[in-house]
Amino acid sequence: MEGAGENAPESSSSVPGSDESARDPQALPLEEESGDCARSLEAKKLCGYLSKFGGKGPIRGWKSRWFFYDERKCQLYYSRTAQDANPLDSIDLSSAVFDCKADAEEGIFEIKTPSRVMTLKAATKQVMLYWLQQLQMKRWEFHNSPPAPPAAPDAALAGNGPALHLELGQEEAELEEFLCPVKTPPGLVGVAAALQPFPALQNISLKHLGTEIQNTMHNIRGNKQAQATGHEPPGEDSPQSGEPQREEQPLASDPTTPGREPEDSPKPGPKSSLTISFVQKAKRQNNTFPFFSEGITWNRTAQEKVAALEQQVLMLTKELKSQKELVKILHKALEAAQQEKRASSAYLAAAEDKDRLELVRHKVRQIAELGRQVEALEQERESLAHTASLREQEVQELQQHVQLLMDKNHAKQQVICKLSEKVTQDFTHPPDQSPLPPDAADRDFLSQQEKIEHLKDDMEAYRTQNRFLNSEIHQVTKIWRKVAEKEKALLTKCAYLQARNCQVESKYLAGLRRLQEALGDETSECSELLRQLVQEALQWEAGEASSDSIELSPISKYDEYGFLTVPDYEVEDLKLLAKIQALEVRSHHLLGLEAVDRPLRERWAALGELVPSAELKQLLRAGVPREHRPRVWRWLVHLRVQHLHTPGCYQELLSRGRAREHPAARQIELDLNRTFPNNKHFTCPTSSFPDKLRRVLLAFSWQNPTIGYCQGLNRLAAIALLVLEEEESAFWCLVAIVETIMPTDYYSNTLTASQVDQRVLQDLLSEKLPRLMAHLGQHHVDLSLITFNWFLVVFADSLISNILLRVWDAFLYEGTKVVFRYALAVFKYNEKEILRLHNGLEIYQYLRFFTKTISNSRKLMTIAFNDMNPFRMKQLQQLRMVHRERLEAELRELEQLKAEYMERRTSQRRAMSEGCASEDEVEGEA
Repeated sequence: MEGAGENAPESSSSVPGSDESARDPQALPLEEESGDCARSLEAKKLCGYLSKFGGKGPIRGWKSRWFFYDERKCQLYYSRTAQDANPLDSIDLSSAVFDCKADAEEGIFEIKTPSRVMTLKAATKQVMLYWLQQLQMKRWEFHNSPPAPPAAPDAALAGNGPALHLELGQEEAELEEFLCPVKTPPGLVGVAAALQPFPALQNISLKHLGTEIQNTMHNIRGNKQAQATGHEPPGEDSPQSGEPQREEQPLASDPTTPGREPEDSPKPGPKSSLTISFVQKAKRQNNTFPFFSEGITWNRTAQEKVAALEQQVLMLTKELKSQKELVKILHKALEAAQQEKRASSAYLAAAEDKDRLELVRHKVRQIAELGRQVEALEQERESLAHTASLREQEVQELQQHVQLLMDKNHAKQQVICKLSEKVTQDFTHPPDQSPLPPDAADRDFLSQQEKIEHLKDDMEAYRTQNRFLNSEIHQVTKIWRKVAEKEKALLTKCAYLQARNCQVESKYLAGLRRLQEALGDETSECSELLRQLVQEALQWEAGEASSDSIELSPISKYDEYGFLTVPDYEVEDLKLLAKIQALEVRSHHLLGLEAVDRPLRERWAALGELVPSAELKQLLRAGVPREHRPRVWRWLVHLRVQHLHTPGCYQELLSRGRAREHPAARQIELDLNRTFPNNKHFTCPTSSFPDKLRRVLLAFSWQNPTIGYCQGLNRLAAIALLVLEEEESAFWCLVAIVETIMPTDYYSNTLTASQVDQRVLQDLLSEKLPRLMAHLGQHHVDLSLITFNWFLVVFADSLISNILLRVWDAFLYEGTKVVFRYALAVFKYNEKEILRLHNGLEIYQYLRFFTKTISNSRKLMTIAFNDMNPFRMKQLQQLRMVHRERLEAELRELEQLKAEYMERRTSQRRAMSEGCASEDEVEGEA
């Protein structure tokens, strides 16, 4: 029959006169046309009846469902019958895996998705393997084909080019290494499976009752239309006998590999108008079932329709009954509420207190009655609990008894096995005794053969299961790798697009700022519009404007250390600059995420024990990732203060501060509220950071009495707390900076070392940036007014946290030389902008906030450690020595002038006092 089905198209297309039959479409027989159309559709569609395990309670069991695959969505839809217009539900195969168990019943397999597990059962083992292989291939095709437009899915798949077919061919060849291709089961899958008898009415889905009713009404309406047109499908002119002939036409099975078109299958000749109308009718059907004509519904008999309607009437009757019971319950609840309302109204309407008291007493009696009922129910519950415990004891005793019986049974089985082995040995090596009776020997031999056959079947089943699971693991692994690559590419593209968006938005804000500067204080419609645009740009957040769950705004309110990304400045111009800087920083971070940050993180992750080395120095200059920074900073601090650190020192200093108040405690308390007002950890009332900072500063004031406390130490300790989080670690970090890294007298009352460093910076700027220093000297700009605070707090108030902490990473390892490098780099970074200004006041205004324009941390680092070379520590020490001698000489001269002034002042006061005394004497004599 298969050969006849396959050769039928060949004979119809190769006989003489085929051109005439092409010109006359009605000359072709109906059965050949319908069979050819069915075979062409069957070759493209995966469909058939499977049993689905589902339901709840007593109705849980196997139900027959019609399954078919939609290539456009990679969805496996299912309905009760093949003729239903709407599916009951669908299974997403794009993220599904398939499984079959050798010890399960024949034909059972599972489709596992992230949300549920579907247990299905095929008619035979061959059908099960065919479905599994086809589903694997469909899933692979979906993951390897570009998304096709819904209008023409076949054309889109055909236009993928030879590369897609090559990949699919390779995948088929790889799967064949695990499991041999399964031939198409004739009549059990494809369009031919729709001609099977309808499933029983008990297969109606109660969960999707509305869909079932819609499908039934659709079928009834289709049957009425068919009867009105003389049992013909609408829009077709085929005779009535065409459908039975098509049913009798044998359909050829597909002997090729699953999911592949037969290479040697004949191409159908020109089709008649009947075939064209058949295909067009199939395409006009509902999208869920685009390949069945309504002619299949004619097979339903009147009795089946009546039975289906009766079943639906019964279901609707039951539903109506349940609705009536619900209405009764609601009526009772409504009556109770009305009684309560009447009682409340009577209480409120009562004129005298006696009537109200009587109502209250009535309520109290009702409450007491309810209390007694509750007590009775509680006693009943206790008795039931006691009964349940007795039942549990009985169940345990029965379980023990069952376990005892099972042990006995196991012992008997062991005895039986031993006896069977002995019988087998006696049978294979008979003793000299008299042989067994022939009948007993034959029975034993047959039983052994039967066991061997069963074991062979089990081995074959496990071998098939192993091959399929290997193929499933192989394909799922390849899909996972492809998805991971796509995800990585999409994340990179998303980061790039976000960076471009940040750049565009920052350029927009910069343009608004320049327009605002150009207009100045002019009052016009343009200036008003510009102010409105600036306010909207400062207030607008993409995340608030979007209704999706996706975060569209790349800028968060706080950074990872709690600093405001856009500080709330009072001056609108500074707000605009801060937001431009935040956007630029985010843009540079996203663009360098893959090229710079990821390799740097991998290098830090691969770094083992920390030891001083040139490699560590380069890594610290590039910046420490946030997850490694606390560990690295603790190691750097320990390297600096290991000769000062003693166990329990910090706790001893705290106890000393609790016993007696330090003179600097009042100044420390005043500076706590002024520490980083743009950081949520120091401004939130419930935060523990201010208390930690207070204890760290008090402990240091007792640790170093010569300094005690100096303004600026609060910000150094705050940075250490934000990174290290532990009080004691932050305390020792502050000790390391003040007592080991910075020069002596840096935080003393005279700030001698700080003043020396400012003069050293002037010399270095004249050496490295002579043009800039000449420009600043021409306009009489004193840079120490700007840079003094940079050195005192190591840029804590000047740079954003993303750049600041990179400076500190290198500063804790290399020392103050890093501060000079970055100070020079900051001026080099903004040199062109400063040179454009030709007014001393404008230069001072620009220098006041020009660190806020620095957004590219990598560029600044390159300038600091590459462009500023050579930068020798020996030269720095020599400059410090020279300027320290000059400063000390100036201070001595100043002290001498001060002493001379005080002597002169004292002598003047003495002369004045003597003059006053003589006047008193003159008055006395008078």
